[in-house]
Amino acid sequence: MITFDALTLNALKNELTDFLEGARISKIQQPTRREFIFLLRNNGKSRQFYVNINPQFYHACFVSKTNYEKRLLEIPKKPPMFCMLLRKYLENSRIAKVNQPDNERILEFYIESYNELGENIYLCLAFEFMGKHSNVILYNYDTNIIIGCAHNVGAEKSREREIYGSLPYVYPPKQQKTDILNYNGEIDYSTLQDDFFMISKSFANLCVGKSLQDIKSFVRLENISPCITKDFKVYSLFAGLLNDEEVIKYNSVNDMIDDYYAHYIGQNKFELLKTNYKTTISHKLKKVTKSLNQMEYKLLTESDSDKYRLSGDLLMANLYQLKDYSEEVSVFDYENNKQITIKLDSLKTIKDNANNFYKLYNKAKSARTKLTELIEDYNSQKSYLEQVLYSINSAVNIGDLLEISDEVVENTPQKKSKTQTSEIMKLSPNEATTIYIGKNNKQNDYIISKLADENDLWFHVHNCAGSHVLLKTQNLTDELILECAKLAKEYSSAKNSSKIGVIYTKRKYIRKPPAANLGYVTYRNEKEIILD
Repeated sequence: MITFDALTLNALKNELTDFLEGARISKIQQPTRREFIFLLRNNGKSRQFYVNINPQFYHACFVSKTNYEKRLLEIPKKPPMFCMLLRKYLENSRIAKVNQPDNERILEFYIESYNELGENIYLCLAFEFMGKHSNVILYNYDTNIIIGCAHNVGAEKSREREIYGSLPYVYPPKQQKTDILNYNGEIDYSTLQDDFFMISKSFANLCVGKSLQDIKSFVRLENISPCITKDFKVYSLFAGLLNDEEVIKYNSVNDMIDDYYAHYIGQNKFELLKTNYKTTISHKLKKVTKSLNQMEYKLLTESDSDKYRLSGDLLMANLYQLKDYSEEVSVFDYENNKQITIKLDSLKTIKDNANNFYKLYNKAKSARTKLTELIEDYNSQKSYLEQVLYSINSAVNIGDLLEISDEVVENTPQKKSKTQTSEIMKLSPNEATTIYIGKNNKQNDYIISKLADENDLWFHVHNCAGSHVLLKTQNLTDELILECAKLAKEYSSAKNSSKIGVIYTKRKYIRKPPAANLGYVTYRNEKEIILD
């Protein structure tokens, strides 16, 4: 990933200055601790200026609607303290000047504002893009005193430059480098970024083999042609530094920066969300599996409850032949045709011992019934969680995860959607045939509820989590059935199994039980195909 260097910041500042200078700050928002959005209005237009000071993705640009969604920006109901501070001093103020200090990765907004007494004051909002030291700092331009910053830097973090409210604002220490525009000697490409200002490591790698005059023209920002490689690994202000056949060209530096970082931020948030969802569901699945194993073990211990009934029956059948208050008695077991010995409570009569065995039998019988119900419920929960886990693992973009968020995170507000057909995988082998494949429980439910007719065929792997596959055709053949069975296996947790069964039946034989988990169905009149 390419870092946001001083040269790129310079090009961006030059491109945006006409809009920024004179713009009024209408609204300030802070979605996260390291992200800021400034709604700026100028020349009858409003644009969202996005600033990110995350050590991985630090940059600034005007963000498009599409990339706003890619970044998954959500405005909190209660804004952070620093956001409130910025609103207090900057909202409805005007940006008088935009500046970048020489050779620094700092963008400054000089702002005209008013204090509590209505007096005109001048403030400076400095965006510092310096890796892990990135920050947003508001200070009074007249007094040079810091009013507030995104995160404080104390003596324990930096011995050279402390940053927090009431301290004077100073620039970072000057680097021991040379201005390449005033240099005329030999170039050592291995130390290019260490020898000269405005040249980052990634830019230096692109300049290997270029002449000194070419590098100077790059630093002067001549003939800018912004582009990104198609695999989004590298961006450059100059298409000539990359292979023209493998780049996406842009009309502006801002659009290039916006697209490039939105791609990586969206990718990063997708991976984090996917990991969090997997952890949450795996934890729930582990608890359910543990409880299920305990219930099944307990059911096994209760399985010999009939011995209590038999003991009670044998005692009552021999009531007048046995002696009360005995420790044990020997009776003939007429059910198993053998003589057995029954242990008794010597403090009770034969009849009381028999009643005690009947109580134990009834208790065990009730427990067995309840355990059977609980096991059935836990099995249902386990199947559902396995299906959700499969949906998470098969998600390929952030939209797939957000669609199942209410199944993963409890008390998540559900947004009603008019239709989800556009998101469901749809195949058309020929004009008379359409195959639908659901990616998650919502889509599986939608396929069964909205898309299927009573004579359409439904496919699903047997006893495994997987997609519902629906076949709509006017020309049913064995080859088509086999193809759908293979698709059901392909889009399931048994994808890599050497041998698996796939069941299929008509839609009219499928039923959705009341209050059942999303996507759960029962079926009858099914047939099974074994894929080997």
